[in-house]
Amino acid sequence: MKLSTMKQLIQNTIFSKSGLDTVALRFGAGAIFFAHGAQKLFGWFEGYGLEGTGGWMESIGITPEILMATMVSSAEFFGGLFLMLGLLVRPTSIILAITMLVAIFSVHINNGLFMSNNGYEFALSLLIISISLAFRGAGSLSVDKLVTKKLGA
Repeated sequence: MKLSTMKQLIQNTIFSKSGLDTVALRFGAGAIFFAHGAQKLFGWFEGYGLEGTGGWMESIGITPEILMATMVSSAEFFGGLFLMLGLLVRPTSIILAITMLVAIFSVHINNGLFMSNNGYEFALSLLIISISLAFRGAGSLSVDKLVTKKLGA
């Protein structure tokens, strides 16, 4: 792949419209994803860690449980971190949106909308934020914007 083609691919992936409107979305959703991922991956914030998360996933029929727990935990933990930094926000948001779709349809959908019944309203909110960020990009205060400037876009 030629250098100019690679540069264009990177620019297209991280291009972000200028503006501060995404900062609150990125930090809010990023912190939530980060914390949930840390619970599942490391047992932080009173979480169950990878083994406990894997055991729960197996109990609801999601296998191979440790692999799936690792994938979900990593997507949330690193995805949340990347959102807060404004790093690779578009691809990260797509991965997080897919993660939320899986959570909605494998765990929450049969419980109705409301969180009080373990429903899907919270995951739906995170899904909507993730989709919005995938379309909008990271915004002005982001690593993506810095890299785009360095590449001359």
